Amino acid sequence: MSNLIVVATITAREGQREAVRAALEAVVPPSRAESGCLRYELHVDNADANRFVMLEEWTGADALAAHEKTPHLRDLAGAVVGKADLRIDKLTKLA
Repeated sequence: MSNLIVVATITAREGQREAVRAALEAVVPPSRAESGCLRYELHVDNADANRFVMLEEWTGADALAAHEKTPHLRDLAGAVVGKADLRIDKLTKLA
């Protein structure tokens, strides 16, 4: 089975950039420590400082499902609700 790639794009709303960034940075270390996590990287868009991109790689759908149930991810969701817009793309590597 192929690894699962997740590209999460989080766009902070006006005046919320620092709060959103802090919440995103806080979730990185515990997410990287999860057994099914192969990559968990936070980036900021060079053209738009309000847009953050999280690049994730998981051993599979079960690992991602376990991640989605962790307290740190629930904390992140609570911290950014109403402060950011979110888009999540799940990808399978072809080549």
